[in-house]
Amino acid sequence: MTEEELHDCLYRLGNGDNEAFTLLHNSIRQQVYGTVCLLVNRQADVADVVNEIYIELFRSLQKYDGKRPFGAWLNGMIVRQCSNWKRRSWRRLRIVIRSRENASEVLFPGADISLLKQEQRGALLELVAGLSPKLRSVIVLRYYGECSFDDIASALDIPLGTAKSRHHKALRKLRQNAALTEEEELKGEWACLSRIN
Repeated sequence: MTEEELHDCLYRLGNGDNEAFTLLHNSIRQQVYGTVCLLVNRQADVADVVNEIYIELFRSLQKYDGKRPFGAWLNGMIVRQCSNWKRRSWRRLRIVIRSRENASEVLFPGADISLLKQEQRGALLELVAGLSPKLRSVIVLRYYGECSFDDIASALDIPLGTAKSRHHKALRKLRQNAALTEEEELKGEWACLSRIN
């Protein structure tokens, strides 16, 4: 859908046209879902975050500035909603931990952690998930959303230089973490071989 068709669709949607919602949803659903999958650590939370993004989209549709590209505005909203979700999840987790501590229970990592690891889709996604939210947002928008640095800066509401420096820092951390992971795997293989011999 071109930017002009999109603006027409948004105008019709603002006037209550249900068909416009279907058109908008069909044109952005893959972008929304894919970006959320990469930004949210728990795949079980993806559907909830996507729903919140659509709710926020309708709430703030009247605030959308038609002079800005819709994709950048949408990406900014996706990143903000994912950050809000993580913040609320962290608060809920802290409440659970405190209640368990008060009940003299010890929180041990259990089956949930192994299930989460199984849900990860490869070594690269695991490395990206290990980045801080600020760095991860830039990587996801750059390589999954195929955004330019200008679009990233606009979506995250940061200066262009900051977008570029976060990108550089994220790539450096990914390279370092990939090297450490590879080194640990090699040590594990050598340890197994030494036990066999």
